[in-house]
Amino acid sequence: MSCEEEVVSIRKKLEKMAAGDEADQIQGLDLLKALGKLAINLQILTNTRIGMTVNALRKSSSDEEIITLAKSLIKTWKKLLDNGDKKKESAEAIVQKEEKKAEKPKKKQEESRQGSFTGDEVRSRCRDLLLGAIKGEELPEGIELSRCEDLATSLEEAIFSQYRSTNPKYKNQVRSRVFNLKDKKNSVLREGLLLGSLKSERLAVMTSAEMASDEVKKEREKFIKEGIDGSALAVAEGTKSELIKCGNCGKSNTTYHQAQTRSADEPMTTFVLCNECGKRWKFC
Repeated sequence: MSCEEEVVSIRKKLEKMAAGDEADQIQGLDLLKALGKLAINLQILTNTRIGMTVNALRKSSSDEEIITLAKSLIKTWKKLLDNGDKKKESAEAIVQKEEKKAEKPKKKQEESRQGSFTGDEVRSRCRDLLLGAIKGEELPEGIELSRCEDLATSLEEAIFSQYRSTNPKYKNQVRSRVFNLKDKKNSVLREGLLLGSLKSERLAVMTSAEMASDEVKKEREKFIKEGIDGSALAVAEGTKSELIKCGNCGKSNTTYHQAQTRSADEPMTTFVLCNECGKRWKFC
C-alpha cells in the first residue's frame, strides 16, 4: 500500500470519529501517531485533504492528548504549505524579472500597480468582502490572518482578470464566492482554500454547481435522476384512457402517448395500446 493510500485509509477512520461515532480514544491516538510516522509530502496533503479531517477531529474531541497531537500534525503540515507557496512565488518572481527587463524600474511598477488597485473603490470593497468571508468566525489551527489577506487579494485579482473591469458580471462573480464561502453547511470550500487544496485561481472560475456542498450536489443529482426516470416512465406507461375504443376487441381499456413524428408545424401523432388484447395503432 502506498503512502497516499495509507493516509486515505486513516482519514476515513478519523472521519467517523469526527462525525460523532463512538470510538476508542486509544485508537484515535494510534491513528494520529501513524500519520506522524508517514512521509507525507505537499502533493499527498493536497490530494487527500487529511489536514481538514484532523482539524475536524481536534474540534470535536475532548481528549487532551488527541487535541495536542492533532495540533502538532497541523503545524507540521502548515510548514509544507508555506514552503510550497514560497517556491512558487520564487519561480514566478524569476519569470517576471525576465519579462520586465526592458520596462520601468521595479519600484515604479509596484507603486503603479498598488495605486491602480487602491484607487479603485469597487475592487477594494470587493476584496474586503472576500476577506471577511475567508476569515469567517474562526480560523483553522495554524492559519494566520496574513494568509487570509493574501488569499483575498489573489482571489479578487483572479476574478478581475476574467472581465478586466468592475462590471455587473465581475460583481456577481465576487458575490457568489462570498455567499458560498460563508455557507456554514459548505465549510469544505472555505477550509480547502485556507489549507491549500483549493487554489484561488480555480475558485475564481468555479460554477455555482461546482462550489455547492456535497449535500446539495447529492440532492441535485437525486432530482435530476427522478426527473429522467419520470420522463421515461411517462413514455413507457403512457396515459390511461376509457375514451378510446379498441377496434379489435371492442373494449375501452386503453393507454396512449403522443410523439412528434412529422414537421413541427403539424400535429403530434397519438399511439394507442389496448390493455385487453394488446392491439396497437396510431392516430395521425
